[in-house]
Amino acid sequence: MRKWWRKKKGQMRKSKKDKGDYTFWDGVLDVLLWVPELILLPLRVIFWLLRGISRNIVDFF
Repeated sequence: MRKWWRKKKGQMRKSKKDKGDYTFWDGVLDVLLWVPELILLPLRVIFWLLRGISRNIVDFF
């Protein structure tokens, strides 16, 4: 019984290690990578809208 239990315990530890759960540090890294994108995206959208509107006005006249 002991031999079986040790084998089973070893398999469980291995499966927990290799499971690949989403950890706290994964979340922190995601937030750090997305913050600059969330700040720059509205600025880019405004830039492209103003650029498109100005080109249409220049082409119209």
